[in-house]
Amino acid sequence: QVQLVESGGGLVQAGGSLRLSCAASGSIFSINAMGWYRQAPGKQRELVARITRGGGSTNYADSVKGRFTISRDNAKNTVYLQMNSLKPEDTAVYYCNRYGSSWRAYSYWGQGTQVTVSS
Repeated sequence: QVQLVESGGGLVQAGGSLRLSCAASGSIFSINAMGWYRQAPGKQRELVARITRGGGSTNYADSVKGRFTISRDNAKNTVYLQMNSLKPEDTAVYYCNRYGSSWRAYSYWGQGTQVTVSS
């Protein structure tokens, strides 16, 4: 059974930091690249960051490059997103999931974790 449990969100002032965590079931985690995604009200879900299966390569959306860092702990089946210098436009529900070119078609998503950045 697939499980994705995101946590670590909250309310923070602009310029602040948060660290998100995602505990994923082994069936998803061990064989896949993983990604963090977000969806703001009235907007489509977007890919924020992704990391390869072994953790050796990462990629970021231009809007978060230099501020966010994705990492993973394969022993714990957990992926993290360190978010620094947060901006109000980072406000969204953040989700993790496996990463693939067809990610927009994935049917299963966890509950996400709300990040709200106040100005």
